[in-house]
Amino acid sequence: MDFSLTEEQQAFRDMVRRWVETEAPKDWMRKLEADEENYPFALWDKLAEAGFFGIGIDEDYGGQGGDIIFQMIFAREFARTAGGLLWIWGLTSFGGAKSIGYYGTEEQKQRWLPDMAAGKLRVSFGMTEPGGGTDVLGAMKTFGEKVDGGWRISGQKMWTSGARVADYILLLVRTEKETEKRHQGLTLFFMPAKSPGVTATLLPHLGMRAVGSCSVHLDNVFIPDEYVLGQPGAAWRMMLPTLNNERIMVGAQCLGALDGVLEDAVDYAKQRHAFGRPIGQFQAIQHYIADIATWRQETELLRNYVAWMQANDMPCGVQANMLKMVATENAVKAADLGIQIMGGMGYSTETDMQRYWRDHRILRMTPISNEMVRNSIAESLGLPRSF
Repeated sequence: MDFSLTEEQQAFRDMVRRWVETEAPKDWMRKLEADEENYPFALWDKLAEAGFFGIGIDEDYGGQGGDIIFQMIFAREFARTAGGLLWIWGLTSFGGAKSIGYYGTEEQKQRWLPDMAAGKLRVSFGMTEPGGGTDVLGAMKTFGEKVDGGWRISGQKMWTSGARVADYILLLVRTEKETEKRHQGLTLFFMPAKSPGVTATLLPHLGMRAVGSCSVHLDNVFIPDEYVLGQPGAAWRMMLPTLNNERIMVGAQCLGALDGVLEDAVDYAKQRHAFGRPIGQFQAIQHYIADIATWRQETELLRNYVAWMQANDMPCGVQANMLKMVATENAVKAADLGIQIMGGMGYSTETDMQRYWRDHRILRMTPISNEMVRNSIAESLGLPRSF
């Protein structure tokens, strides 16, 4: 089992690394993230100009091609400086394009994928509801009623990242009230975000501020039939095979964050002097940095293994969950140690260490909480269902 990058993959990684250094440096990412009121359109435009929204989209639809390995290479390199701003790219290129590619008809692919690849179309996700969190199915109150030519939808979604500037929202809705099981009777819509009756309200939060999470109210919104993805009423089962992609994406983001944390911690330990010598000469600081390096290696090995399984169409649901859990916990505790190493400067908004912590703390709870991940892993070993 060899996880070495091919020559093509290495060339792509090197190209992305050069682009990140010149076009998306840490100091600019730090300034963009701090401005919660204004979406970073300038960053979006740079990503579009470079063609990065086309990664993973088939060339027949205007994309650059490439499998999940190429997407993970990009995600890691970009997240090293961008942190949670990775999702400026990820919501559309990884999330929206993957969904259309998996669930869309040929007509829908021809209609939307070229614009996604060109960076002309922004996508948001509307899954979570008030009071729901991980219990997406149990909390699903948003309801869509079938009417002539389409659906009438009312309800509310929470933490819908990028909704205020989105062109479309991937919207999961209950469309059948009486079902035998909770996962039945759900339908996925590719809803135009500016439809009459849609209101997006910004929700201030700790990290990834410029991405702009929103509460989205849906008041008798009409969505034509042509915006339904897949079979009505069967969305949950349809979506399950693609959830691994999301877990792997989170793993790649956290790996990039670990790169950034380690880079900043080592640089600071070399430059900062106390008691007449560099703090990197102190054993405690060396142990902290060694721990961060080890956590990064652990995350990288697991990420490579799971991405390899996914690229080779191997079942990897349990392993993808393990990656999500390990990567998020490693990224958060590494950033916390990084703050400790840098002291007051690590806590200062003038440096990036606090941003790495803020941006990745949320990922221990989303897209699935690490507690629920552990439940799933235990269940895969033959233990009884705990929820």
